[in-house]
Amino acid sequence: MSFARLIATFFGAGLLRPAPGTWGTLAALPAAWVIATLGGFPVFVLATLAVCGIGWWATAQATRGMADPDPSEIVIDEVAGMWITLLPVIYGAWSRDMALLALWPGWVVGFLAFRAFDITKLGPIGWADRMHTPLGVMLDDVIAGVFAALVVTVAAGIAHGIIMA
Repeated sequence: MSFARLIATFFGAGLLRPAPGTWGTLAALPAAWVIATLGGFPVFVLATLAVCGIGWWATAQATRGMADPDPSEIVIDEVAGMWITLLPVIYGAWSRDMALLALWPGWVVGFLAFRAFDITKLGPIGWADRMHTPLGVMLDDVIAGVFAALVVTVAAGIAHGIIMA
C-alpha cells in the first residue's frame, strides 16, 4: 500500500465493510482524543488543518487515473470533517480544563450530526460532492463538519441553558 493510500484510507479504516465512511468517522474519534489530550486545543486545530491539506494531497494521489474520483475506501475526508465537528467540544473541554470525555454528549451529537450531513449532502455539501475532484472529495466533508459543529454548538447552548429552546 502506498503512503498516499495509507493516509487516504486512514490507515486502513476505509477498507472496513460495510459503511467505510462510518468506519472512517469512528476511527477519527480516538485519534482526535489522543491529539487533543496530548496537545490541547491549539495542537488539535493545527492537526485538523494538516489533515485537510494532507488529505487533499493523499486523495489526489490515491485516485489518480481512477474512473471514480471518490471511491468509498477514501475516508481521510471523513476524518477531516469529524475533527472540524469536534472543534467546539474540544475547545469547551480545553478552555474549562476538563477531561475531554466529560463532554461525551458533544461527541455523540457531533458524530450523529456529521454522519447525517455527510450522507444527505444538503445544499453546499452536495455542490462540493458534485465537483468530482480531490478538492470536492475533501470539501464536502469539511462543509458537513462546519454544519455539524454548528449543531454541536447549538445543542451545547441548549443543554447548558445558554440558548432557550
